[in-house]
Amino acid sequence: MSDDPETPEVSALAINVTIPEELRWTDTRRGEEFRLSTLNVRLLPDGSLAAKAYGRPVAGGRGAYVSFAVPDRPELAALVAAAAGRAGELWAAHRGPV
Repeated sequence: MSDDPETPEVSALAINVTIPEELRWTDTRRGEEFRLSTLNVRLLPDGSLAAKAYGRPVAGGRGAYVSFAVPDRPELAALVAAAAGRAGELWAAHRGPV
């Protein structure tokens, strides 16, 4: 939190990232298999990153969009870091409200 009254307090920064096909995986919740296709990456107040994976049931249908832990795999950690860096570039280059 900033002591400067002119500095807006930002409570959260989050991005959604599509997981490339070759990095996707499946996981099971309550007996149902899900294919994970999206990451939600959050910038925490201490500057670290937290990520959750989201997907839909493999069997199809109107199943819920459910979150899962991201496996500890170097290629997924690299995707999270690269996505955060890219998001920073995009935010830094913003052109203001339209």
